[in-house]
Amino acid sequence: MDERRTVKVSKYLSKHLRHQPEAIGLALDEAGWVEIDTLIAEAAAHGFPLTRAELDHVVATNDKRRFAVEGTRIRASQGHSVEVDLGLPTASPPAYLYHGTVARNLHAIRAEGLRPMNRHAVHLSPDRETATRVGARRGRPVVLTVDAAAMHRDGHVFQVSANGVWLTQAVPTRYLRLPGPR
Repeated sequence: MDERRTVKVSKYLSKHLRHQPEAIGLALDEAGWVEIDTLIAEAAAHGFPLTRAELDHVVATNDKRRFAVEGTRIRASQGHSVEVDLGLPTASPPAYLYHGTVARNLHAIRAEGLRPMNRHAVHLSPDRETATRVGARRGRPVVLTVDAAAMHRDGHVFQVSANGVWLTQAVPTRYLRLPGPR
C-alpha cells in the first residue's frame, strides 16, 4: 500500500472511530470498539472501499499507534470527541510530560492552562520529540513542559493510553513552563 493511501485510510479511520462514527452508520460500544467487518461494510457503503489488508497495514504501521485491534474489533486508542470510556487505569506519570502546540495558542494557554477543547482529555507526550511532531501538525511547533509530578502530588489524575499518550482532565498554568511573550 503506498504512503498516500496509508495516510488517507488513517485519516478516515480517525474521523470515524474518534469523531463521527454516525456519519457512516457506525455505533461504537461504550469503550469505543466496533466490529471490523461492520466498519469495512459501512465504509464501502459510504463510498470509501477499504480492505482488511489495508486496515491491518494502517494499524500495524501507524507510528503513533492510533488504533488498537482486539480479536474482531477495532477502536481508536485515544482522542475521541464522542463519548467513550476507554477503561484506562490511572497511572503515576513521569516527572515531566510535554505538550506540542503553536505560538498562536500561547495567549489562551497562559490565561487558561491546557484544556481538552473538543476532546475528553488533554493529551501529553512522554518526550519533547513526540510533542514537537504533534505541534508541527499545525505550524511551527512550540513545546510546553508540564510538571506532571507536582500535578500528581496535588491530586490530578493521569492515565496512559496503549500508545503512550498521557491523558489528564486539564493542566492549570501553574504546572506549565511556557516560553516568554512573543
